Amino acid sequence: MFCPAPSNSPPGNDLTIERTLIEYAVGADSVYAALSMKKLVLALFVALLSLLSFSFAQGRTAQITQKPETIAVSQIHAGMRGVAYTVFEGVKPEAMEVEVLGVMHNVNGPKGDIILVRLHGQKVEYTGVVAGMSGSPVYLDGKLAGALAFRIGEFSKEPIAGVTPIADMMEINALDKTPAEESAATKPTMNMVAGKTASPGEASAISGSNQDAIAGVSNYLKPIETPLVFNGFSQEAVQLFAGKLGAAGIVPVMGAGSISNDKQPEPLVPGSAVSAILVRGDMDIEATCTVTYVDPQKLLACGHPLLQFGSVDLPMNKAQVLATLPSPLNAFKIVDTTEPAGTFVQDRHTGILGVFDKQPEMIPVTLSIHSSTGEKQFHYQVLNNPKLTPVALMVTVFNALHGVNEFGEEITYRLSGSIGVKGFPEVTMRNMFSPEENSQPAAMQAALSLGERFSRIYDNPYNAPAIAGVNLNFDLVRERRWARLESARTDVTEARPGDEIMLETVLEPYRGERIVQRVPVKIPTSASKGTLRILVSDGDTLDHLSRGTAAFGSQLDLASTIALLNKEHANNRVYVSLLEADPEARVADKVMPTLPLSIMNVMDGMRGNQEMTVSGESNVDETATAPLDYVVSGAQLLTVTVK
Repeated sequence: MFCPAPSNSPPGNDLTIERTLIEYAVGADSVYAALSMKKLVLALFVALLSLLSFSFAQGRTAQITQKPETIAVSQIHAGMRGVAYTVFEGVKPEAMEVEVLGVMHNVNGPKGDIILVRLHGQKVEYTGVVAGMSGSPVYLDGKLAGALAFRIGEFSKEPIAGVTPIADMMEINALDKTPAEESAATKPTMNMVAGKTASPGEASAISGSNQDAIAGVSNYLKPIETPLVFNGFSQEAVQLFAGKLGAAGIVPVMGAGSISNDKQPEPLVPGSAVSAILVRGDMDIEATCTVTYVDPQKLLACGHPLLQFGSVDLPMNKAQVLATLPSPLNAFKIVDTTEPAGTFVQDRHTGILGVFDKQPEMIPVTLSIHSSTGEKQFHYQVLNNPKLTPVALMVTVFNALHGVNEFGEEITYRLSGSIGVKGFPEVTMRNMFSPEENSQPAAMQAALSLGERFSRIYDNPYNAPAIAGVNLNFDLVRERRWARLESARTDVTEARPGDEIMLETVLEPYRGERIVQRVPVKIPTSASKGTLRILVSDGDTLDHLSRGTAAFGSQLDLASTIALLNKEHANNRVYVSLLEADPEARVADKVMPTLPLSIMNVMDGMRGNQEMTVSGESNVDETATAPLDYVVSGAQLLTVTVK
């Protein structure tokens, strides 16, 4: 154990201010020459007490109003000693002693250096490097060197950590609006630091006896976890969506915490805990790390990305640490997120950047569940991000439906709702969701349906959608209302153009009596002689056919995408479609059926454009039954000869 040299204290040292004040006061003896010794001592004491009170109140704030002096990686070497700051409990940062083991070059990406340090101190040696500690500022020779950001493996017995140099963090620019690459939209893993293929020259920067001790350490370095706490979520909800959360870069970390409206008068300073919020309200998702650098306009934190999405718009809140829980597997801080402090605007490779003078723009969601016991409402907000918003909505909707007392396996939901998009028509939603044979639970189906709509709204290269809000109303029915299309038949096998034929369908409900539906169908007067195919199907089958290919819609503008979404078929009807053998083209949300061969030859060159799809048949007429109180599933194909 050792004590850091006084020069390692961060800017704003209270003892230095006190010494200066005393020297100033003593040097002003001419002012008090006429006073008695007793009055001089009393006046000096009062003045000193007043100035010292100001010193203690402003000592830590000095780090905010004055840019701290930094130290370059080239000036850092093994054996240097310093101090780091983090919050173990409450809101006040506590000091940890730091011993530099060496500098590892090019292990955090190209030209990405990491300063390897060993932490000392009674608390940190007991807890180890804990989740939520990333971003803790490290000072060497009284200068800011960087932020704790990496740990060694999972079961390390020593608090050895990697430090992201402050120069790399200072490169993050709040004015940069360039989104991060999609391929990099995940947290760094062990593969992003040097591996077994690292050249010997990379380790040669670590001099002395420490070189052998930490050889190969870079193989095990990984970012210190930022506890991503799901508050108000069931374990099943998180587990069921773990794959989709992971695909979006979200890895729920074992942790505990909550969001409150408590005031926190203490200012954010280097070493303070700070939270980024993805969802807030009746359900919360937040991630907490540590502040590295603060100035009057902005702060830097974490020392590594949350999700590396580039430009973001996330609420930045103060936080207090309720406790630090040591664990050989996964030590973490239990955090209570408190009052707002600004907005995180950048999520980059070497840290996150927040500004104090900006309010985040989140998407308000109102979700109502109606059942025989009454109505339950959920109000919350989700972040506005093309990749994360669909996932956040899916997991929150499922969690809300799953978390009420009325939830059960034999449940059907009737959904009516809307998605407001500024400057465009509302996206309407009217559907039913019920467990089918060997299918997902109804709540999961509803969540996936909503996520799919949001993904299509965001997935266009022309407009950045501004979502005004989401309103969802679910009517809960305590039985499985699902019906399979068992059969379909016509009363004739031949017909003439203009004739009306009768089509009969039989639906087989789950544990119910068969339902017979009769649908009159008129043969178009323009129908060509020959075979006319009649498709009897559910709405989902028609929607899949109309999209043509999986790529269809990915290059549409936002207006066309919304128009297509609003034209989708409900799933509680039986649809009858007349299909002719003439080709059909779809350009954006417009349909051109029964195109002559000459026109198709002209348009054939447009096939490379994903806005256009061509199918070999045309849907020349479509009719449907009245809405049924069942989710309809199935399809059958009939033929009629047109004379």
